[in-house]
Amino acid sequence: MKVVKLAVFLLIFLLGGKSAAAQQSTRLTDNWEFVKQDLGGVWEAVRLVGAGNPESVPLWEKVTLPHCFNARDAVNPDVNYYQGPGWYRTQLEVQNPYANGRTLLHFEGAGQKTEVYIHTTRVGNHVGGYDEWTVDITQAVADFQKTEAFHKQFKGKVPLSIRCDNSRDLEMMPSDLSDFNLYGGLYRYLNLVHVPVISLARVMAKVEVDAAGKQGRLNIKVAFQEPAQGGETQVQVRVLDPKGKQVGKHQASYPVKAGEQELHTFPLKNPLLWSPDKPQLYTVQVTVKSGADTFVQTEKVGFRHIEFVEKGPFKLNGQRLLLRGTHRHEDHAGVAAAMTEPLIRQEMRMMKEMGVNFIRLGHYQQSRLVLQQCDSLGIVVWEEIPWCRGGLGGRIYQEQGRRMLTNMIQQHYNHPSVIIWGLGNENDWAGDFPEFDKERIRTYMKELNALSHQLDPARYTAIRRCDFCKDIVDVYSPSIWAGWYRGVYTDYKEVSQKEFEGVKRFLHVEWGGDSHAGRHAETPDNALAKISSAQRADERAGDASLFGGSARVSKDGDWSESYLCNLVDWHLKEQETMPWLSGTAYWPFKDFSTPVRPDNPVPYMNQKGVVERDFTKKEAYYVFQSYWTTQPMVHIYGHSWPVRWGDEGEQKMVKVYSNCAQAELFVNGKSYGTKNRNSQDFPAAGLHWTVPFVTGQNQVRVVARQGQQTVQHEISFRYQTRKWGKPTRLTLEKVSDAKGLTTIEAKLFDAQGVQCLDAANWVHFSLAGAGKLHDDLGTSSGSSKVQAYNGRAIIRLEAQAGQTAVAAQSPGLATVLLTL
Repeated sequence: MKVVKLAVFLLIFLLGGKSAAAQQSTRLTDNWEFVKQDLGGVWEAVRLVGAGNPESVPLWEKVTLPHCFNARDAVNPDVNYYQGPGWYRTQLEVQNPYANGRTLLHFEGAGQKTEVYIHTTRVGNHVGGYDEWTVDITQAVADFQKTEAFHKQFKGKVPLSIRCDNSRDLEMMPSDLSDFNLYGGLYRYLNLVHVPVISLARVMAKVEVDAAGKQGRLNIKVAFQEPAQGGETQVQVRVLDPKGKQVGKHQASYPVKAGEQELHTFPLKNPLLWSPDKPQLYTVQVTVKSGADTFVQTEKVGFRHIEFVEKGPFKLNGQRLLLRGTHRHEDHAGVAAAMTEPLIRQEMRMMKEMGVNFIRLGHYQQSRLVLQQCDSLGIVVWEEIPWCRGGLGGRIYQEQGRRMLTNMIQQHYNHPSVIIWGLGNENDWAGDFPEFDKERIRTYMKELNALSHQLDPARYTAIRRCDFCKDIVDVYSPSIWAGWYRGVYTDYKEVSQKEFEGVKRFLHVEWGGDSHAGRHAETPDNALAKISSAQRADERAGDASLFGGSARVSKDGDWSESYLCNLVDWHLKEQETMPWLSGTAYWPFKDFSTPVRPDNPVPYMNQKGVVERDFTKKEAYYVFQSYWTTQPMVHIYGHSWPVRWGDEGEQKMVKVYSNCAQAELFVNGKSYGTKNRNSQDFPAAGLHWTVPFVTGQNQVRVVARQGQQTVQHEISFRYQTRKWGKPTRLTLEKVSDAKGLTTIEAKLFDAQGVQCLDAANWVHFSLAGAGKLHDDLGTSSGSSKVQAYNGRAIIRLEAQAGQTAVAAQSPGLATVLLTL
């Protein structure tokens, strides 16, 4: 077992509902085996371990945690993703250093129902794929260590078996009607933890500061890990400022009893304030003495004052802050939900570099690692429970919702980044149950709202898209998809203001549109001519379908990056002229997999992200940067557009996205003048030129200036003036070898041999012989079945010794083979 020692006195793990730090904690990452099916019982997981029996079935595979059942099949174009049980097993070395101490398994999240066994003894279970939980295995380990199997078959190690199950279940949140996969597996970190006989279940650090930031208060409450031991224990609390200087200390004896108890309140004058620009974090360290043993829990907190003004904007520390946000799903190419800490850090850093100061975590409690990054980077958070679509279930269903809300608030209470607890999403979407009773839903929503305020009176509650409940919560987000599912994007401000007037506090989360990475258009807004302007511009049942219904860009548009950039550009320039707006959040940051979109250009992918599922940036990423960041940047549209087209001598638009005051454009070495940036001059904030290209290769360069600083960007492309007809021929060629990967490109040509630059035919790749195709990644260059982008499509493979043949097929065209 690979041992990752988390720093003594500073490690965080969950004990029954909130983070706690322990002296001994180990991430259990290596030496796991997995089987994607059910077993006859736990005995099948342990009976043949170490026996060396070659006839053992089923066959287990070696895996590393975090691990997801659906790392590949979630985006396999030919199958439904697996929903069912799977088993994990390993062997633990258990040596608790504390006299009468406890040994715990801390799950940072596992999907969706989990059972835990020490040898054949079930020691715990959990329902819910997103909150944290802990299993005490102390007694089961002690009992097993007395057996003959411990000494002989397992040679001093303790067998751990875990059954995860993501089977469909109507009485479990979230609904399988949701627009995301309900993943299975141990897809977040699992920790083996040793604690002394007396330890803490949680520390609740309530931070208050006035809007002027002059007077701060820090109130500390704790709950001891049950069962309570009785008697008293020494507890010390230290408060350190962001530079590590001690600014508060308290020490006293407290009874060891069940429930929360208050320790101390620290007044702090002129505390350093937490904000997106300066995310100042204080440290709270609580030390508990139990005989010779010491337990320490460390928390990070921040002083900030939040206010959603009724019928007005959002204020942080007394000043208006326009929330510039996006969304995150726990999903990534090749691993699905099993994102490692480095991947999470990279994703959050990319968001911050795009200019994000706000994120909605959709649609479930997410990893503690995400919240820690939001705290340290300065990103405010709306986090919600997974009551998403389907309606309202019965007693078991509703109890799960209450439990998940309680766990989310207790587990993430201390994070200064969190400003909103989300109670639900699209709860007006029926389908899981025979009846859809709005009054029952309202009653339950009121219950959740009251529970949230009881657990945390200082933060706001919110929901998105359930108009018949919008009066219950503190903050409401209606459904506004101007220019995608309904209406045109120029409707955006008018529609938003009308919705704003109908609620107490308005915050617009979820807007945007899909784009197929690598697909570009010379006239991207053509589809808008088919769309009637709509005052609502919302999303309704069936709008996400690519077939039937009224005209809409989501069905009738070209899904080009060019259109999405125009839509984003318009929204961002309008948001700068809406002084009443609290903020928005673009949906989402990264493309993610979904079972309800099999017909999208990358099957089973929601392609609304501004980066692909593997972090490859789309053009829209730079549009956001040009409005939201201050570090000088410049980007010419079209870095992934190898061939543009038009007539000889035709004036073509070049768009430059930059936050700089001025930019000068050069085409094939000739200057086409300097333009000043003006956010209200659409498109590209005035940094657009119409210029002629030459047939063949063209070089375009831009130099942007902000004060004394200069930044530049350059692209090259081929300009095609020959016209094309219907695709009649498919070709396949090797275009590059890099980093152990071979890139293969398919192209579509007409009968005259002209590349069809608007062709969107389906292309299906396959491989025979040596090597491995990099498919099932959910990206435009990592799917065995994909729609062409501008008459081409690419796939990558790992080349190995021996002969390899790659095939490409497209309906109605002859199959082509390429032998490597």
